[in-house]
Amino acid sequence: MSDGSHRANVELLLRDGPDLAPEILRRRLVVEGTCGAAIDASSIVRYLDGLSEVCRMHVLLPPVTHRSDRYGWAGWVHWEASGAHFYAWEQPRLFFSVDIYACAPFSAEDVAAYTRTFFDATDLVAFQF
Repeated sequence: MSDGSHRANVELLLRDGPDLAPEILRRRLVVEGTCGAAIDASSIVRYLDGLSEVCRMHVLLPPVTHRSDRYGWAGWVHWEASGAHFYAWEQPRLFFSVDIYACAPFSAEDVAAYTRTFFDATDLVAFQF
C-alpha cells in the first residue's frame, strides 16, 4: 500500500515470564498500528503472503479472509511452523493488529519494518514474548 518512504514510530517491547516448556521453541509477536487508509481483503492476502516470505515460513494453507459487519476484517495464514492472524478496523479508527505464533525463529525487527512499510503505518508498536 506504500512505497515505504514514510517512517512511523516503532517500539519493540519484550514481555518476560516463566517458560513452562523451554525445550520447545515458540515465538510470539503482536504488531499493531494505525494507518491512513482502510485495509481490504486483497491487501490482507498480499500482506500475509509477504509476511510468510519475511518470516521464511513454509505456507500450508494460503491466506484466507473474512469480513464481519460488527468487527471488520480478519485474515489468517497457516504455516508448517504455526501461523499468523491479521485484524483490521475502520471504526472507531483505522487500526490493525497482527498476531504471529511460530515454532521456528524469525526476526521481529524485520516483521515490524515490513509491516510499517506495507501499510504506511502512522504509528506502530510490536510486542514480543
